[in-house]
Amino acid sequence: MVKGDRWKMIRVIRDGEYNFTTMFNDKTGEYIRAFDVEEDPFMAEYPHLIDVGLMGNCAHGKSGLCMKAGIKCYQDGLHSDNPNMKLEDYKKIIDWSKERLFEIALGGCGDPDMHENFEEVLKYTRDNGIIPNFTTSGLGMTPEKAALCKKYCGAVAVSQYSRLDMRADLALRRVHSEDKKKVYKSEEDIPVLFTLGGLNEDCKWDEPCYKINGLDYSWDETHHMYYGEDKQEYEFYKVYNEVQKPNYTMKAIKMLLDAGVKTNIHYVLSNSTIDEAILRVKYNGFPKGVNAVVFLLHKPVGLGDYEDVLRLDDPRVKEFFELVDNHRTPFKIGFDSCSIPAVVRWSKHIDTCSVDTCEGSRFSMYIAADMTALPCSFDNQDQKYAVKLSDEVTIKDAWESPEFNKFRDCLRYSCKGCSKRELCMGGCPLVNDIVLCDNKEREFYGG
Repeated sequence: MVKGDRWKMIRVIRDGEYNFTTMFNDKTGEYIRAFDVEEDPFMAEYPHLIDVGLMGNCAHGKSGLCMKAGIKCYQDGLHSDNPNMKLEDYKKIIDWSKERLFEIALGGCGDPDMHENFEEVLKYTRDNGIIPNFTTSGLGMTPEKAALCKKYCGAVAVSQYSRLDMRADLALRRVHSEDKKKVYKSEEDIPVLFTLGGLNEDCKWDEPCYKINGLDYSWDETHHMYYGEDKQEYEFYKVYNEVQKPNYTMKAIKMLLDAGVKTNIHYVLSNSTIDEAILRVKYNGFPKGVNAVVFLLHKPVGLGDYEDVLRLDDPRVKEFFELVDNHRTPFKIGFDSCSIPAVVRWSKHIDTCSVDTCEGSRFSMYIAADMTALPCSFDNQDQKYAVKLSDEVTIKDAWESPEFNKFRDCLRYSCKGCSKRELCMGGCPLVNDIVLCDNKEREFYGG
């Protein structure tokens, strides 16, 4: 135990096999790897984070709400109907991992807060010195569950879905006007730039309805205004008013924040959501009070398709990552490891010591509801690298298995000639088409 002003409580684990130390702050979630050599260790002797797929089925997905929101679930929650993880199996994971692990991420095909043993799962995890965190759609969140999260969890992430792609007729469009009369003198004078029901304090407001060049606009429409020599151009986005007409997502965020839970937002970046992602970052369009927004790269797995995969030559991709690099927001911004090639490519102000590429089979693993261990949850459909856990086959056995080593080899041997290899290691071993990189040295090793 280490004590200090900033780190009131640090837990330390020494990796004897690879000769480095990890430190974790239970209060803040800060995680540090300290090593005595110049290069960051390639892997650990035991996973530092285990993503436990507690749920085998998804009430949210089966209801069609994911598809309605434009989210193509990589776990195929629309059709999956497997049993949830048994409590005794979950306890076995914790028993194997206590004193070797700082935190557990709960997930799977569904919302962990809808598991039949939700409270027991959280309590058993925390009682054994491991911090539980989880992601939810918010569909089944209640004030009582939010109180449990405050008592046991480090943080809770709520999946927030795009509003632009729900209705094609209200998606991004531009209106040109030849009327030279300027109702507003500049972009700064427009009453609503981007808003979610007034949560953005930087927005300027007047009446709930207002006019631009004689046209009426309701107050939940968002506008950009451009001035040219002979015309004005209005670019506007219609967004669902998430506060005046709160949905289950916004209600869950409010419950968690009201309970004092450190609350993050998970937002999937795809071809159909990136327009709104740019707006939300540019105009602070996320609920006030959230700790961080973590952007997750869309993958063509499960219900996901290639049509929504981001393309390197799409100017919006460059715009988004440069915006994140240069724009200050009242919330922290994070990315999943799958996005690191793009972060490396377009970010000039992000300290590369704070990012890490794919951690699957290196520092993290996934365990499905049926106790199948995988290097990454995105192998949940093909299960190319699967190892079935049992009383005879432990997490440590899976970690050292030929299947996990084969996954590691993709990261060990890809892009050997690239000067930035250590930062991204070739990107995703499962779906290399999502890697946002076109360096001439790129050479994926498929194992």
